[in-house]
Amino acid sequence: MSVPVVSTDPGAALDLLAGRRLVVLTGAGLSTDSGIPDYRGPGSRPRNPMTYSEFVSGEPAQRRYWARSHVGWARMRRADPNPGHRALAALGAAGVVDGLITQNVDGLHSVAGSRGVVDLHGRIDEVVCLDCRRVTPRDALQDRLTALNPGFTEAHSAQVETAPDGDAAVEITDGFRVAPCGSCDGVLKPHVVFFGENVPKDRVARCYAMVAALTPEDGALLVAGSSLTVMSGLRFVRAAHRSEVPVVIVNRGTTRGDELADLRVDAGCSEALAALAAQPV
Repeated sequence: MSVPVVSTDPGAALDLLAGRRLVVLTGAGLSTDSGIPDYRGPGSRPRNPMTYSEFVSGEPAQRRYWARSHVGWARMRRADPNPGHRALAALGAAGVVDGLITQNVDGLHSVAGSRGVVDLHGRIDEVVCLDCRRVTPRDALQDRLTALNPGFTEAHSAQVETAPDGDAAVEITDGFRVAPCGSCDGVLKPHVVFFGENVPKDRVARCYAMVAALTPEDGALLVAGSSLTVMSGLRFVRAAHRSEVPVVIVNRGTTRGDELADLRVDAGCSEALAALAAQPV
């Protein structure tokens, strides 16, 4: 087991990454400066997201999810990209970032202007029908839920926290009315990968291909704002390490990938990524 080099200086990564083509893997820590809390960062309270098996267990679980998400989405839809998102978009426009993989579901990379983003865990601004598989905008469902449950958001939004997946800590959801699919009356689910659900194989293959295109001589994998606790992101760090491609992690606190990294910068993503984007290409 190797001992990672750890620095609190955001500039520590600049020399290592200078002149290299990057694939970037981002996590919830990147979006905290946009007002979206993370799951495992310093000071985060324990969270227990709904699993896929729980969601498909029946109407009570689906009512609970959509009631909480209805409140959470009212806040999440107002989030704006922060300097970290904008820095990565600028690096992409400059040809430095060859690929961007995000574990986040908030869509803020695309809003900031990044292109070719792989939303590994899907997008919370989309809804999919589990029966007919039709994908529709989350805003359209929000309007339907508001009509079915007038005053629900206003009654709960002032006193609850919202998680990175838009789940708000609403305790009383009895009586909340859930909207079915507008095409087939099937069950609607957010178009995201729940815990216990598999990431689509083609999406995983696309990410592996991005990492495989990196070379030890002129490429690097940059991880920003992820503790790498779940395998869906850690596997790409392992792949880069096996290929001897440099790995740099920017994250507040230790990560599961530290022993695979050449450097971990213990600093905020906005600060570190803005410093990287400010360097000459």
